[in-house]
Amino acid sequence: MSSILTNNSAMVALQTLKTINSGLSKTQSEISTGKAISTAKDNAAIWSIAKTMESDTSAIKTISTGLNTANSTVATARSAVEDISEALDKIKSKVLTAQTASANDRATLQADIDGYVSSIRGVLKTAQFNGVNLIDGSSTADYEVVSSLDRSAAGVSASKISVERQNLSMSGSTAATFGATAITTTAIINNGGTAAGSAAAVAAGATQNISIGTVGAGYSYRIAMPLPGATSGTGTFEYVAGANDSAEDVATKLGNQMSAYLQQNGLSSYSVSVSDNRIRFTNDSAAAVNVTATTATGGTAASGGGLSALNGLSVTSDANAAAALASMEGLIATATKAAANFGLAQNQIENQTNFISKLSDNLTSGIGSLVDADMEEASARLQALQTQQQLGIQALSIANQAPSSILSLFRG
Repeated sequence: MSSILTNNSAMVALQTLKTINSGLSKTQSEISTGKAISTAKDNAAIWSIAKTMESDTSAIKTISTGLNTANSTVATARSAVEDISEALDKIKSKVLTAQTASANDRATLQADIDGYVSSIRGVLKTAQFNGVNLIDGSSTADYEVVSSLDRSAAGVSASKISVERQNLSMSGSTAATFGATAITTTAIINNGGTAAGSAAAVAAGATQNISIGTVGAGYSYRIAMPLPGATSGTGTFEYVAGANDSAEDVATKLGNQMSAYLQQNGLSSYSVSVSDNRIRFTNDSAAAVNVTATTATGGTAASGGGLSALNGLSVTSDANAAAALASMEGLIATATKAAANFGLAQNQIENQTNFISKLSDNLTSGIGSLVDADMEEASARLQALQTQQQLGIQALSIANQAPSSILSLFRG
């Protein structure tokens, strides 16, 4: 039945053309944006996943920037400590030469040593990157940098890499004048409490072992060894343990101070040696000597930086030259340990930086596989839809002409 009110053919052709035009518009959008899913209405689930991954990628790029900054900061500190270590080696060479040098030569050697010490001070002051100095003792807090973004069902958290600062400042003093409180216990020194054992005298020709027991950061380990015939120092020695110090470290630091005291005062009748966590004091004099030890309460202020023994380092006399030589091994060991710690930290940061870079690339590739358009397929589809559009327009035109044919029924 033909009708001049309803043209079913035209309606079908019109709907078909609308569908074709919609597909054509979507295909043209894919080609112009390069994305098959560019808005939430295209595919809500995929779009949501892709946006979360894009957010993580942006955060990872920020983390990468932070890691690069941290790498430069630690590299600056490592390079500075390596320079300091080389300067200490040169100072040690001068100190060795001074052991048998004449008074005039010692004056020249002292000037050279003072110059090296001054250069070390300069390195300590300028060894900073982006305002952060890891070796001047200006802060005791670990240097931290965000290393990764951890996503789980419970939420999102950040992991960090912590770099321990190395206090190589020359502030304070390692001389045996720190603390004058009378101490009445001996044998084993533990942190934060009374040392085990009881007071005892080291008889003539006898040896006393002082063992370092438990070690805690911030605790002060103290030994009193006043000896007859000493003209310099009080014979009281103290060392404040750092965060990573072991019992062996504490014993070595205290033993070095005691040895320097003996050499500085020319007390050849006594000797000190260190083995593991034990300080061995030998009395070869003709009289008994009291050697006592304990720890102060926690929170005792540090007695100085790792290179504080450089203050007043002198080779102008036999005693001073001998004391300087006794100090040098500890100073060199401190710098070497600091450089090694920074080297390990720098390797960790570089490895994490490389991983973060690869992770960012993988996330970017994953996002592309979710939302990017297949350009070959889109191009072929565009050509097909353009042909269908032309045919749809032609079909609609033919359908619109159908009602006019009814007029022929009324012509005479």
